[in-house]
Amino acid sequence: MAWRSILGKVTLASAAVVLTVSTGACSRPATQTTADSAGGPLRIAVGIDASYAPFFVADQEGMFADAGLDVELVQFGRGGEAVDALATGQVQLAGSSDTTTIAQLRQNPSLRAMYSYEVSGDYLKVVLRNGVDSAADIRKMGIVPGLSQISTDRYLQANGVPAGSVETVSATPTDMPALLDRGDIDGYVLWEPWPATALAQGSGHITAVTGDFDWFYHHWAITTEPWLDQNEGTARAVARVLVDATARVESDPRTAAAATRTAVNVADDQTVTAVDEINFGVENLTDKSIETAQSIVDFYKKIGVLSEQPDLASAMLLDWYQEEKK
Repeated sequence: MAWRSILGKVTLASAAVVLTVSTGACSRPATQTTADSAGGPLRIAVGIDASYAPFFVADQEGMFADAGLDVELVQFGRGGEAVDALATGQVQLAGSSDTTTIAQLRQNPSLRAMYSYEVSGDYLKVVLRNGVDSAADIRKMGIVPGLSQISTDRYLQANGVPAGSVETVSATPTDMPALLDRGDIDGYVLWEPWPATALAQGSGHITAVTGDFDWFYHHWAITTEPWLDQNEGTARAVARVLVDATARVESDPRTAAAATRTAVNVADDQTVTAVDEINFGVENLTDKSIETAQSIVDFYKKIGVLSEQPDLASAMLLDWYQEEKK
């Protein structure tokens, strides 16, 4: 329902520890024995916030089963954990942001991004501590490595704050509201529910969304090249389910809210708001997506996360879903 983006950018979200909650089908903890994709369930890594509503809806509404897929959703609190699980074979598919995926390409060059299934410039928000009214007043910003970190950099840059003039404090999303409340940081840029938490505890206020400074995240559906080579039909079946599931989320936010509450205990009103802020829909990656990805690579090189140029042309499967278009 959020405004459409013609760009090809991407995310992930949430807490610091691996969480698992039983869903209508079968979400399992990430610590269980790795499933064999040839003989066991298809394991898909997801996060624990409303941005994963299409997966929760598809799981609980039986959409995966109707497509002949035996799926387990495996919940992770941090995007990097999900990507690591994919690389080590704990899961076969994952939903992840472009920023998280790209940061992992050096260690895991077999990662493959197949398509985007959501984009938003509204879901990530800039939260500043009460009494801090503008970017010029900031002395310390809390960051979560990855999407939060690059979003913070873009925010400060857009407001003319010189690089290096603001101290960054790395922490988990769940830590941020407490750090803000104690005055240990002046602000953070995060996805829900952490902006709403700061408002509820009375310690902060929202001053911007990332779209205000022309920064959008996308979630990609990712896998590994060896698995995809052997299971392309299954991967396309999942994509077809997500086409229907994202449409269901957009048309029926209350159903999405109920599924998300059952899966990860997010309040219904938060999911309904998230559906309004996020544009859900399966879209091909394009040349523009590579341009955006390169800007993320450049940022990671600047801060030392990447020392070499990853092979984006191999990692990003342009127009992979094109033949499925109607």
